[in-house]
Amino acid sequence: MRFHDPIKLLRYALAGWLPGGRRRCVMCGHCVWRFMPYRSGLRVALMDALDMVGSDTRNHACPRCGAHDRERHLLMYMQASGLWDGLRGLRVLHFAPERHLSPRIAAAGPEAYVRCDLHPRSDDVRQADIQEMPFDAGSFDLVIANHVLEHVGDDRRALAEIHRVLKPGGAAILQTPYSAALHHTWSDPGIASEQARLQAYGQEDHARLFGRDIFDRFAASGLRACIATHDELLPGCDAREHGVNRREPFFLYRRAG
Repeated sequence: MRFHDPIKLLRYALAGWLPGGRRRCVMCGHCVWRFMPYRSGLRVALMDALDMVGSDTRNHACPRCGAHDRERHLLMYMQASGLWDGLRGLRVLHFAPERHLSPRIAAAGPEAYVRCDLHPRSDDVRQADIQEMPFDAGSFDLVIANHVLEHVGDDRRALAEIHRVLKPGGAAILQTPYSAALHHTWSDPGIASEQARLQAYGQEDHARLFGRDIFDRFAASGLRACIATHDELLPGCDAREHGVNRREPFFLYRRAG
């Protein structure tokens, strides 16, 4: 991590490098005093009012390695579900690959590991639109789209594409923030500016708020839900100790067959 703000550097140093911390980052293995908040604790009132379930913005980044809560939680979920031990020999497609999680997946020994992004920032990440993928049908055993579908213009089209490129019996990890308070997933083309999207959807580059219909919405693509809660997969795990959101379920889906 690079810091241009000496005060921020000091905060990270105190949180991550003083001995005696009782919170642990599963990505780097270090014990820290606290996880750092997203954007210095920026909160959007509507997201709190709707009780959004998703990334834990209060316990976001590890002060030692910088790993975000959503990639720490996904690593824990993949390990607890057995998916991690089964990565060897699989063909894996990973959209918007996380900086700390991605190298660990590559080291797990998949037969093929294709990293994609709509706007790649690295030469080892291929340019691809999740709504129109340049891959043959049935190309992959596992698709990972961790906090991606809230960003795309047409989530139904993206889900159809995920179903298409999966092999029969293949799995998709589709972590996405949602609100059970909303009866229906909500978006409006008039919410176009970054400020409007921030206030309406919780982030400047989000395209919608998923509601309680999210599970039916995803299943309509032909994917079968294999949802599991934090407590089911990680019983006895102290979410606060690891800086993850206990309320965020593991969004695992499978293609029939």
